[in-house]
Amino acid sequence: MKNNIKVQRAIHNLTQAELAEKIGVSRQTINAMEAGKYVPSTVLALKLSALFSVGVNDIFKLEEGE
Repeated sequence: MKNNIKVQRAIHNLTQAELAEKIGVSRQTINAMEAGKYVPSTVLALKLSALFSVGVNDIFKLEEGE
């Protein structure tokens, strides 16, 4: 799964630590998601969607074959 969390963070001028605090996870979780090493739960995806004011599908994209 691909995501554009890093782009959304830049648009909203947030560090990984600031984003993590706002949605209740560790900075390492944000780092792992941005690196594609961690697929978030539905709840976490919805929190990101609400915070960035975009749809979940605007943040996360399935790669071909997934």
